[in-house]
Amino acid sequence: MTARLNRRDWLAQMQMAALGLVGCRADETPLAGGWVGAAAQRGHRLRTLKSGALPVAAVQRRAHVLVIGAGVAGLAAARALGQAGIDDVHLLELEDEAGGNARGHRMAGMDCPLGAHYLPVPGDEAAEVCALLADFGLARFAHGRWVWDERHLCHSPQERLFFEGAWHEGLLPPAEPGSDTLAQYRRFSLLVSQAQREVGFSMPALHTPWTAAHAALEAVTFADWLGRHGLDDARLRWYLDYCCRDDYGADAATVSAWAGLHYFASRHGFHPPGDEEAEREPVLTWPEGNAWLTRRMAAPLADRLHTGRTALQVIERLYEVEVLVWNEATGQAERWTAHRVVLALPVFIAARLMGTGASEALREVAAQAHHAPWLVANLHLDAPLLPRLGTPSAWDSIAYGSTGLGYVDALHQSLRPHAGPTVLTAYLALPVAQRAALLADDWRPWAQRVIGDLAALHPDLPQRLQRIDLMRYGHAMRVPLPGTRTSPAHQALSNLKTRVTLAHADLAGYSVFEEAYTLGVQAGFSLARTLRRSRHA
Repeated sequence: MTARLNRRDWLAQMQMAALGLVGCRADETPLAGGWVGAAAQRGHRLRTLKSGALPVAAVQRRAHVLVIGAGVAGLAAARALGQAGIDDVHLLELEDEAGGNARGHRMAGMDCPLGAHYLPVPGDEAAEVCALLADFGLARFAHGRWVWDERHLCHSPQERLFFEGAWHEGLLPPAEPGSDTLAQYRRFSLLVSQAQREVGFSMPALHTPWTAAHAALEAVTFADWLGRHGLDDARLRWYLDYCCRDDYGADAATVSAWAGLHYFASRHGFHPPGDEEAEREPVLTWPEGNAWLTRRMAAPLADRLHTGRTALQVIERLYEVEVLVWNEATGQAERWTAHRVVLALPVFIAARLMGTGASEALREVAAQAHHAPWLVANLHLDAPLLPRLGTPSAWDSIAYGSTGLGYVDALHQSLRPHAGPTVLTAYLALPVAQRAALLADDWRPWAQRVIGDLAALHPDLPQRLQRIDLMRYGHAMRVPLPGTRTSPAHQALSNLKTRVTLAHADLAGYSVFEEAYTLGVQAGFSLARTLRRSRHA
């Protein structure tokens, strides 16, 4: 039988975690770890430069189309251009690996994510995403429906919640029969279904025409909307806050009611306990997370993908676009000249690169945009953690009442016949006020915070921990504030007719794979049509 900690030992471990004493293992060996990913100084190079201090280019390069930013949208744009027959396409990426928020990592020979770690099985509205997954052998269309490769669907148990001393399957807090909690779960479910029928939602959202009903929902916060409908149960409100922080990086009091409902209504709805028609949303996941997808998107680019390149300036001329770039490896500036440029970057970076050449709409949206900082921590454990009461180890685990986003087990998808060493990936969506602290040099306070949170669930974790690697995102994802999509400036961005094309999830008002990929594909094919027309003019 597996040994269990008694209550006194468990409480002692909890106190150690609270005091921040879990930074060392039992043998007093200092904790190994540190920051991974590019240094924050790369991203801040543009911010600290003044126009008169721009470096002189030592290298001149040319491309027919230049894509700046090799995240999901940039990779999608390059892929679409290639499919449309535009071959001279080069990508510039600040980091040392493509993928943006969907990059991967490796610890002790085990793959793990550095960002996005799953993709919900797309519906028919996400035709572009379905086509990508089919190309990668993850799905095939047979007898009028998509059939998914079971090997890439999340294994069971998929999710669990630590609630009142035990693990429960699923992330929705339990509700007793006849309780007000259960009644509010059912009421919210009916409201989500009503919104699906009467307002309309899809994933990606750009495939749903924007109406006055959508605008009305976007005018208020999700928390205000819930309050108007008498939905104030503590368990329901915690769960909805968790969902908003998980997808948007901010709570229900911050995001719009449209965004809060979109989380559920654009996919499989909301199902209260006892709903016989409820079907858990299937998700595709891999040990390295969505890096499984982005690495395959980047592979065909070969030497046309240039990593470690920080864009400093974009100048649109009459017949071409000039881009000044800093090569992080050589310490030299490069000047690229292209007929067309795709800026697959957050709006505030795109506006800064364009400078005085940025459109009024882009400058206004950049000033309005609110981006959430994120911390992603990968913890290498040398052995399985001791089990607790309830549901056994799952892919995704979170504690009720926590402000964190829980953790995923990178080896949950493994087919190994016995448990062993693994990597847990923990996520924190942080308030903007903590961005400066996140970007400070010392990683240890953040490591202790993560370890303390997880030790409250697994008191033996500090003794199992071998190393912790942390990835920080100062501006991880755009938060869908009230008024985001309704803004005239936001709507005007999609109608700009210049040599510089925008393609980023920021244009959707929030950051998920489906939006970024679809926007990138649409930008790539639209640009290809423009280039063909100009060639034959």
